[in-house]
Amino acid sequence: MKFWTGTAFMNTAEMPAVAKMLDENGYHGVLVSDHLIFPRELKTRYPATESGVPYWQPDTEWPDAWVLIGAMAAVTENLHFGNNVYIAPARPILEVAKQVGTAGALSNGRVSIGLSAGWMREEFELLGQDFDNRGPRLNEMIQALRALWKGGWVSWKGEYYDIPEMMIEPHPPAHVPILCGGESAAALKRAARYCDGWVGTAYTLEEATVWIDRIKGYRREYGRENEPFEIILGLFDERTPDLYKRAEDIGITGVMCSPWADWDLQHSGDHSHLKGSAEQYRAPIEKFAEEIVSKCM
Repeated sequence: MKFWTGTAFMNTAEMPAVAKMLDENGYHGVLVSDHLIFPRELKTRYPATESGVPYWQPDTEWPDAWVLIGAMAAVTENLHFGNNVYIAPARPILEVAKQVGTAGALSNGRVSIGLSAGWMREEFELLGQDFDNRGPRLNEMIQALRALWKGGWVSWKGEYYDIPEMMIEPHPPAHVPILCGGESAAALKRAARYCDGWVGTAYTLEEATVWIDRIKGYRREYGRENEPFEIILGLFDERTPDLYKRAEDIGITGVMCSPWADWDLQHSGDHSHLKGSAEQYRAPIEKFAEEIVSKCM
């Protein structure tokens, strides 16, 4: 089992030091969340709350994913980096290709990218990207990025992107796994058809089984059921080595865990318990590593 942690709601400046602690204690990786801005007038409804209002405050820090990953990669040796999730279609494709390629080179191939179509129209409009075609455009972006990361002279021509032959260096030194987030049918199909894996949110193990069965069904539909496939998600159940063994048995390859976080506080909008110095994370990181990580390798 691979153990991933997140960075949401932490102090940006403390994250590299926390990443070093995770690396020293045998965790597999860090997943970085993404938002560009919080508009004064948010007109787009947030789909994950009944009220349609995000559960975080406007001044919440959302550091640039790839700048942060570069900083964390510089102070670690084995830790891997990905996203939960990165709103790639809100950005120009060449910008995404350049940022991920650079992070891959700096980390010696320790990066993946977890993509999502996104939900906030305002972010797309501020960056000059079409919000209404973001889903099919993301499907093509995934294929185009693979071509752009090959190194040497590369190009892509499709319905949404027409990229003439060029070199875009540095390119990643190894294959960059592309995962997709989201729970809609379109998102699950995107993961099953085009991606190397799926990033969920948090569920009970029983609930996770339902989502995994859906993805497996789509993978069979696309003839990809025998290809390697990552499934990363969080679990609400009591954290024990046995839980993660059962999770592996149903196809979960990685679990998101935040040994320092209070889930109820986090989703109430109170993130003050996450705002201290890096040292506040050391004890829970070491305890979880000793009681769980070391016994599930």
